[in-house]
Amino acid sequence: WKAPDILHSTRQVCPLKDKPSGNVPDVEGQSLAHFQRSGWLGHQVVYRETVGSTNDLALELVLEGAGEGLVVLADEQSAGRGRLNRRWSAPPGTCLLMSLVFHPQSGFQDEARRITMACGLALRDAICENTGVPVWLKWPNDVIVTRESTWAKVAGMLSEVGLIQGNPAVLVVGIGLNVNVPAETLSQLSPNAASLQVEAGRWFDRSALLDAFLSLVELRVAALRSGVDVLDAWRDAQAWMGRSVVVTLPTGAIMGIAESVDEDGALILRLPDGSTHRAVAGDVSLRLAAT
Repeated sequence: WKAPDILHSTRQVCPLKDKPSGNVPDVEGQSLAHFQRSGWLGHQVVYRETVGSTNDLALELVLEGAGEGLVVLADEQSAGRGRLNRRWSAPPGTCLLMSLVFHPQSGFQDEARRITMACGLALRDAICENTGVPVWLKWPNDVIVTRESTWAKVAGMLSEVGLIQGNPAVLVVGIGLNVNVPAETLSQLSPNAASLQVEAGRWFDRSALLDAFLSLVELRVAALRSGVDVLDAWRDAQAWMGRSVVVTLPTGAIMGIAESVDEDGALILRLPDGSTHRAVAGDVSLRLAAT
């Protein structure tokens, strides 16, 4: 039995070799250099015009003493990554690229999974409520727009657990959201890439969307820590539940009905012979089966 890996990886926190720095002019829609907010999430904001990975920088800052609520922002990543070591790249100044730092308070692994779920829900809600673009969660950690038999990805998440002296100490949730990526650029990123600008047909203020998202994360995490589980809401937000999907494993593909997600966040797949398969996030990718 293997725990579902909506927490992508566990890494020993260690210093980076370099510290990219610098601001770009505070031109509306182009820079997040002066983003500030008063909530506990984002009480400390570290901005870089360009960074290798916001997750890497966040983990380094934790080593230097940064606490829960740190938000790392960048206008460009040179070594952004997603699950299964996939690259995440986008034109400078068009996306929200960030990492959020949390210190799970009890039952580290379980709360870390739930916080990751809460961030996914908050991102989905922030997009729907502030842009009018209907989106869904694509198990385990993507945000997509769906069409008749296709889908396109507008955002991805990568959660990592940082170890200090061998013990789980911090959760870093990295997020990349395609906000104002133009249509002519999307095809160069990925065949399944989408952006809010293209879907809605208009430009969006990234700072306003970021603030709305962080406010929703605060509400979700506060509710979680007061005893309100996010699992049911996370389950309801999943795309394609009850439909035929294909789960791609390193050893091959499995087709079945996406039936549910369990308490740990694993996908439960109903196979043609009536049996079930418990899919673990770190081992699979998911795509809609052809109809």
